[in-house]
Amino acid sequence: MDFFSSMRVSASGLEAQQRRMNTISSNIANAETTRNEEGTGPYKRKDAVFTATTDKESFGEILNNQLDQQVQGVLVDDIHEDTKPPRMVFNPSHPDANEEGYVAMPNVNTVEEMANMIAAQRSYEANVTAMGAAKAMAMKALEIGK
Repeated sequence: MDFFSSMRVSASGLEAQQRRMNTISSNIANAETTRNEEGTGPYKRKDAVFTATTDKESFGEILNNQLDQQVQGVLVDDIHEDTKPPRMVFNPSHPDANEEGYVAMPNVNTVEEMANMIAAQRSYEANVTAMGAAKAMAMKALEIGK
């Protein structure tokens, strides 16, 4: 894998993890939201769906780099809405309570979201470290040529 391929792969990982963290942040921020934008029900938890993508910049790269055929980056293919039913919480004084006094609350588990946030943060840090290592190797290669 050449220098630019490693940087593109790490950059795609950084972008994907950033979108994942934004999605998780949205979930945490809306953990108590009982009405969505349409006003039809509670907020629904969202998840980023990743997919692998080949790391080829141009047609010339595809022809020249036979060794890099297995190199893949990542991208966020979709932001998937969770289909689990909402939590029903008894609170008859809430304005969104039904006839029995239950309020439909979002299906967001804050502890699970925080664990996902930590995993996304660690993945982001790993990609930053990989980019730093590739940069350091390139700088050492330039010093050899002196």
